[in-house]
Amino acid sequence: MTRPYIAGNWKMNLDRRSASDLAAAVREHVSGRQDVDVALFPPAVYLEEVARIVAGSPVRVGGQDCCEHDEGAYTGEVSAAMLKDVGADIVLIGHSERRHVFGESDELVGRKVTSALAHGLEVVLCIGETIAEREAGETEAVCGRQLSAGLSEVLPEALSAVSVAYEPVWAIGTGHTATPAQAQEMHAYTRGLIAGLANDELAATMRILYGGSVKPGNARDLLGQPDIDGALVGGASLTPDAFLPIIDGAS
Repeated sequence: MTRPYIAGNWKMNLDRRSASDLAAAVREHVSGRQDVDVALFPPAVYLEEVARIVAGSPVRVGGQDCCEHDEGAYTGEVSAAMLKDVGADIVLIGHSERRHVFGESDELVGRKVTSALAHGLEVVLCIGETIAEREAGETEAVCGRQLSAGLSEVLPEALSAVSVAYEPVWAIGTGHTATPAQAQEMHAYTRGLIAGLANDELAATMRILYGGSVKPGNARDLLGQPDIDGALVGGASLTPDAFLPIIDGAS
């Protein structure tokens, strides 16, 4: 059985004090546990501080995005090497807000995945459809295209460093959540895509997370589905009162 994976994406929230307090609370809560993997994705300016607080614990720390370039005249960007240098060992790539708010293409997402893996970071590759795409019956086509493009330049031996997060755009921060059956259907489909891109063994072991208004009240039902290996949590990851019960629900 794949160990569940709970990731907290803090987005552009919290200040230094609240980020530090939250990281400390998560560290204390999972100290000594081996039944669940936990990762935190703080804003880049707090990443080094959060990494320092959770050092020596099972909690992992990652960047919310990275540049596809290693260095150069790219004002405001953060490279994979820089993330690694300040304590990250994982990075989110292709989050729907990067795709739909900042206009990142599938091809750009693929280049970012390649750069992150080349610098020794693990990747959580995000895929998901908008409400218009779902209503048009394009969910599988959209997710298949995003997954294929994101992994197009990844060598087979590097795929073990990738996890996938299925996050229906219509369920992110809206309060609307895919039903457990809807989420399971897309996770099973995604696992089949991975088998086609790689092999059945990798598809069985690659963790696929659900993201989209995950809360303490719905986490257990979602995480109880056979192909849902964890959760990418947004707003509910910003306080211990909401995030810690989700961690517990995963186990």
